[in-house]
Amino acid sequence: MKQFDYVRPATVAEAVAAAVQPGAAYLAAGTNLLDLMKGGVSRPDRLVDVTHLDGLDAIETLADGSLRIGALVSNADLAHDPVFARSYPAVAEALLSGASAQLRNAATVGGNLLQRTRCAYFYDTASRCNKREAGSGCDARDGENRGHAVLGWSDSCIATHPSDFCVPLVALDAVVEIEGKSGRREIALDELHCLPGNSPERESALEPGDIVVAVRLPPAARGFAAHARYLKVRDRTSYAFAVVSAAAALRIENGKVAEARIALGGVAAKPWRVRAAEDVLRGVAPTADAFQEAAWRALTDAKPSGDNAFKIELARRIVMRALTLAAAGTPARLPALPASPFAATSGAIHA
Repeated sequence: MKQFDYVRPATVAEAVAAAVQPGAAYLAAGTNLLDLMKGGVSRPDRLVDVTHLDGLDAIETLADGSLRIGALVSNADLAHDPVFARSYPAVAEALLSGASAQLRNAATVGGNLLQRTRCAYFYDTASRCNKREAGSGCDARDGENRGHAVLGWSDSCIATHPSDFCVPLVALDAVVEIEGKSGRREIALDELHCLPGNSPERESALEPGDIVVAVRLPPAARGFAAHARYLKVRDRTSYAFAVVSAAAALRIENGKVAEARIALGGVAAKPWRVRAAEDVLRGVAPTADAFQEAAWRALTDAKPSGDNAFKIELARRIVMRALTLAAAGTPARLPALPASPFAATSGAIHA
């Protein structure tokens, strides 16, 4: 392994100053970064350990009713927080569908947002990968690509973003708080991740030294708690990333959909919000025909990037299934197999 400097700052400002130097990387749980370092995919010159910074590990309700989640809160602590699970059930279900219990106990909210793609060619340093080495080419284009993107991809990169957590967060208009060399700023989570275009090596809107300090859910996000689900189709039921996934949240008033939120995972280099599909449902009864039209609209722009045309139809079906389950009402218990389309509802109690 390449030698590197190790820095443990005492404050967020010190962390930013240490990480703004070229070749620096932030270290929290390291559930993704350390694997990349061991495989020679990521080779930082400096690790900036942020695990002991004050003020980044709290879950708090703000005066305006929004929920602020510190970047160092673990995935497990957030998912099992009873108030959080009751208020944002689709997000809790997404968190519990990812990785193993051991990894969820360690992995952090901030790290989850910024995890790297699981494309096998990105991880294989003998393969060409524009994301890992700009201008080298993309072996995935003519390789094993059944799990790759069907939305927003380019000839330079067809990788997908692996997070489950990000999908319902994007649907619920989450905001990311960022500290950088110019101070603190906010960005919509929907704008945090970049599509590949001709520069797939740039994966996010973060600048050198920027650190995610919190994620915030607006007050309106609680209004979907009664009708919200996250579903995930994967090659095996546990410990696997999504082939496709969908978050669906509805606000139903007087027998009609007052507002809908839909986002897809496993289909692009970022969690994919589909506002056109949401518009289809506004003001109509929550029927199978309406859901089918929304599902079709959600994938209008999709096209295969290789041997993955099946993902388009699969994504349509998972959107329709997620909407159907959301309309039926959020279950009182999280499923024993969270986010599985085949799970019976017999798991943890929300309240």
